[in-house]
Amino acid sequence: MIDLWTWTTPNGRKVSILLEELGLPYRVHPVDITQGEQFAPAFLEISPNNKIPAIRDDETGMMLMESGAIMIYLAEKTGRFLPTEPEGRYRTLEWLMWQMGGAGPMLGQAHHFLQFNPGKAPYAEERFHQEAQRLYDVLDTRLAGQDYVAGAEYTIADMAIWPWVSRYAWQRIELDRYPHVERWYVAIAERPAVQRGYHCPNKVNEIPLP
Repeated sequence: MIDLWTWTTPNGRKVSILLEELGLPYRVHPVDITQGEQFAPAFLEISPNNKIPAIRDDETGMMLMESGAIMIYLAEKTGRFLPTEPEGRYRTLEWLMWQMGGAGPMLGQAHHFLQFNPGKAPYAEERFHQEAQRLYDVLDTRLAGQDYVAGAEYTIADMAIWPWVSRYAWQRIELDRYPHVERWYVAIAERPAVQRGYHCPNKVNEIPLP
């Protein structure tokens, strides 16, 4: 059994989607970050950075924060969604790191300025909107001629990137400008495990579709 502390954010959904794809049993502990629950002392013991998601594996006793580390751990634990041959493994990790170091932080800033604070910082809005568009260009180029970001195989890299793309409207992105991303996004949105994982820990909206 996996205990999962999470909320309805792209980073949280990455792990719940993976757990659903793996079919692993898990218990959900909602951490309402809009109410500051991530700063509770009990949660600090689980996640020293006061961020969701975090997990505890009852089988091994392992406790982990940071969504990328959690995804690698679960993929290696089960032997799924992270190729073992070197080329596939490092391509998957390469694009997982692209999400962790680039797409996630930059699109998160786009959310902050474009969705939640429009008109307050025009320079920041322009800067992060331009960077969002650049990142979509990178992803669109990568997906031209292949089904998934690491190649022909659906991996944790796709599961990590997809929830961030699901907020394309918050980023003021017109998805039809990126046809390869749009095709990839819709195909993944149709997966039953993705649909279940998206609505964890609760349903707040339907999956956005172009």
